[in-house]
Amino acid sequence: MAIVVNKPIPEFDANATGGIKVSNTSHLGHVLVMYFYPKDNTPGCTTEAMQFRDRYKDFEKAGATVFGVSRDNMKSHDEFKAKLELPFELIADTEEKMCHMFGVVKNKIMYGKKVKGIERSTFLIGADGILKAEWRGLKVPGHVDDVLKAVKALKKAA
Repeated sequence: MAIVVNKPIPEFDANATGGIKVSNTSHLGHVLVMYFYPKDNTPGCTTEAMQFRDRYKDFEKAGATVFGVSRDNMKSHDEFKAKLELPFELIADTEEKMCHMFGVVKNKIMYGKKVKGIERSTFLIGADGILKAEWRGLKVPGHVDDVLKAVKALKKAA
């Protein structure tokens, strides 16, 4: 089932660092920011994680919980989180269930070969479990600020 802005997100459950279970209902009452990224410890993904880290207190103040999601396993996530001192949890979607549900698995050309990869994307889910906004195929510079503005606008509207 594809996700659609202004519709509830479909059922899912996943494991995150810190021993946290995340599902479509686990954070009702809280705004969720879920950002999907290709791979731990790569330049763009490291920059994006550090930008979410550096603005994390602003997201918390605006009432949002942040999760990073990739296909990496829990060991990789734990190391990436520790190395960058990330204050938020990372979801290990090793079976690509969430990636497919959110429609972020794309065919890419890497070194002349077709590969399936994760399209850098962010989703803003309201406290009511409704998808409020999405950013797909995004560039890292300025993105975190755009998401924070949307979170603050959502808080103001509530």
